[in-house]
Amino acid sequence: MSTATPRCERSFTSHNGYLAALASVLLVLGSLVALRGGPVGILLFLLMAATGIFIAPGLYMLQPNESAILTLFGKYIGTDRSEGLRWAFPLYRKRKLSVRARNFNAPTLKVNDKRGNPVEIGAAVVWRVRDTAQALFEVDDFERYVAVQGEAALRHLASQYAYDEGEDLPAGETTLRAGMDEVAHALRAELQARFDAAGVEVLDAKLTHLAYSPEIAQVMLRRQQAEAIISARSKIVHGAVSMVEAALKSLAEREIVELDAERKAAMVSNLLVVLCSDKEAQPIINAGTLYN
Repeated sequence: MSTATPRCERSFTSHNGYLAALASVLLVLGSLVALRGGPVGILLFLLMAATGIFIAPGLYMLQPNESAILTLFGKYIGTDRSEGLRWAFPLYRKRKLSVRARNFNAPTLKVNDKRGNPVEIGAAVVWRVRDTAQALFEVDDFERYVAVQGEAALRHLASQYAYDEGEDLPAGETTLRAGMDEVAHALRAELQARFDAAGVEVLDAKLTHLAYSPEIAQVMLRRQQAEAIISARSKIVHGAVSMVEAALKSLAEREIVELDAERKAAMVSNLLVVLCSDKEAQPIINAGTLYN
């Protein structure tokens, strides 16, 4: 099965519109003067007036970063990207098209991430028309095409990544929340692949909204809180053990007190309770010995 070759933009060189406007005015004025020359003058009047009037519709104005797509009876002639007052053959149909940067704010979508969890995701895309011929002739409505394909790319991207890290994921795997730069790069690449058919260039793409869906948000929040508590406790215990080890080593080196195994165990237990407790510890003075 053969596929049609995409129609690509062709450059069109227009003429100086100011000279064309001046020529049109002079021809019309000259025809009025020629009207006094009798039968020959009438013929010149008709010829010059018709030529001056015929030239006028060929004038058109282009702003910076604006183009004109020229067609003749349905046939694509070329694209004029000049600025200012321009002139082209009056029978050419001239359709203006902006090539400035535009924004597309994708609405917040409810999709499933790699784990299948429902998440809400949104993005902002900066794009512009790169090939005017493709934008007008290869798709029916290139602005609608950008909107539909942008949402489709965002849905597909979300399904390729997990929302957050977890034990079921390999170490270092990119996630939507932690790998924002990599996700943005992947989104831009996918958007560009989809927009190429319409002659559209993606300038930038970033996620603007990312959250769990309301039905699982509370559960996931408690999960994140539990993971944070476990991580904090692990660091506290590791630090407490290091401090107890340093204390015992310091007592032994300075020979402040000699501790047998039982006294060391009691001291370690007391220090760990003081250091690891999330509440203020109350000191208890032991006036006797461990054997009382």
